[in-house]
Amino acid sequence: MFDLKELERAHEIVGAAVPPTPAHAWPLLAQRLCAHVVVKHENHTPTGAFKVRGGLVYADRLKRERPQVAGLISATTGNHGQSLAFAGRRYGVPVTIYAPHGNSVEKNRAMRAFGANLVEHGDDFQSAREEAERRAQRDRLEFVPSFHPDLVLGVATYALELFRKAGDLDVLYVPIGLGSGICGCILARDLLGLTTEIVGVQSTEAPSYALSFAAGTVVSTNSSNTLADGVATRVPDADALAMIRKGASRIAQVTDDEIAAAMRAYWTDTHNLAEGAGAAPLAAALQEKNKLQGKRVGLVLSGGNIDFDRFRRWVGPDAVAAEQRAIA
Repeated sequence: MFDLKELERAHEIVGAAVPPTPAHAWPLLAQRLCAHVVVKHENHTPTGAFKVRGGLVYADRLKRERPQVAGLISATTGNHGQSLAFAGRRYGVPVTIYAPHGNSVEKNRAMRAFGANLVEHGDDFQSAREEAERRAQRDRLEFVPSFHPDLVLGVATYALELFRKAGDLDVLYVPIGLGSGICGCILARDLLGLTTEIVGVQSTEAPSYALSFAAGTVVSTNSSNTLADGVATRVPDADALAMIRKGASRIAQVTDDEIAAAMRAYWTDTHNLAEGAGAAPLAAALQEKNKLQGKRVGLVLSGGNIDFDRFRRWVGPDAVAAEQRAIA
């Protein structure tokens, strides 16, 4: 998809707007996992998530090669839309974003604040995406999918930063939405000649990639009812799946309760707020703790964009009490 020179050039493009994000080794997380743990803090970008990198690389190529385009349009549950809105404002390109009804109020507000024309449509991401594609054809706008080579190239820059700082990781856990993040990690690892095992993470309530990984072909699901909206994918991308099957060792599945526990762990151990998708890698590592003792473990905290009300309901005192009652 790209070579190391192209990746380094993309890092320069991203770096003009987004400084390198931290990769911290947290001692309390190390104690929790009985392993050396490095967290890549993509929750510290200007949009609060890793996807901003892809939007910048996409918009940069657009302005150089297709300046006549009237505008960009896409569908999102939040982070992809914020990425395009941020990049569109920086490069002077109008951006329209479709989001499903009931989407994160705070993510919707952020997309509008970054300059996007936000339209709410449908009950889930897939419905919003299909309507955005129809609108693109009608109004001759450029539809930007959630998985695209330029997006993968952009988000791979966080993996380049991580591997060059902590290249001897034994295993890296990465959440999977439509696949740009994990594919970027796989490609960056391979270009740098590293042997880090890469493990994808999905919700048990939205396991389309896990099912597809096992079947060797695209398997769609009828619902994606996880509270972790960043991994709520019903229909995998075939190109992403091929890359994941080739370069990832497996896909772990975690429950929403396990994600909530990981969100609490991030808060208590690092004082970082993680959205559901961002906490999923830690949830998977905790699930596989017995395999990790003494290893060097990387966790991608892909974003921190979660509504306060959802965070409170999901991980607050009432949720903890319900979890404790269930255990009892």
